[in-house]
Amino acid sequence: MEYNTTRNHLIMKEYGRNIQKMIEYVLSIEDVDHRQRNAMSLIELMGTLNPHLRNVEDFRHKLWDHLFLISDFKLDVESPYPIPTRETLRAKPERLAYPKKYPRNRHFGKNLEMVIDKAINEDNPEKKEGFTQCIGNYMKLAYSNWHKESVHDDAIKAELNSITDGKLEFQPGYTPPPSAAAIANAPNFNTSAEFLPRTGGSGGSGGGSNKRKNFQQNKFKNNSGKSSNKHSNNKYNKNRNK
Repeated sequence: MEYNTTRNHLIMKEYGRNIQKMIEYVLSIEDVDHRQRNAMSLIELMGTLNPHLRNVEDFRHKLWDHLFLISDFKLDVESPYPIPTRETLRAKPERLAYPKKYPRNRHFGKNLEMVIDKAINEDNPEKKEGFTQCIGNYMKLAYSNWHKESVHDDAIKAELNSITDGKLEFQPGYTPPPSAAAIANAPNFNTSAEFLPRTGGSGGSGGGSNKRKNFQQNKFKNNSGKSSNKHSNNKYNKNRNK
């Protein structure tokens, strides 16, 4: 009886012992055409045993790489893909060049420094002021997140002034002036156009309002009449009981 301790090392466990034995048999075939046909059959069998590889992009390329890996790169057959080698398999990837950013104020982060530099180099005064107010508000938010308490606007103003060397000045409660387009599109309340009587289709709505008023008046009259009849009936019943 053959035990696993007496067998050779199983290179890829997901394919099993039988696939490895078949590859070892293909290595012993001397005829080139016969060895090539068996290798193609092994590729089809390996794809059937591992259907999850079909969802992988270019899965047949992966199967051929596994075939050469299990054969310890000794299989001499033609492959539709580049034949891997032991050196390419064990080659280490190149070291990634991580960005080296050392922010001057780590509690604010590097992104805030980039926004501050952009605000300093801004030529438009309105945009520059908007950048400054956004930076000041973000600094207040960051301070509240770190210290779990509110901060006075003067402290943010002084810190921003020290960070930018006086190039940006935070103004608490600043409201930007309206733009020319907003002024042009604003409604004009000096005219009496809105107080003119409506014409055309609005007449129907006026008639509807008159109908509602008449209906309410008639309803009030009917209710008042019902109440008077009720009182008179009660009076009649009392007299009849006497």
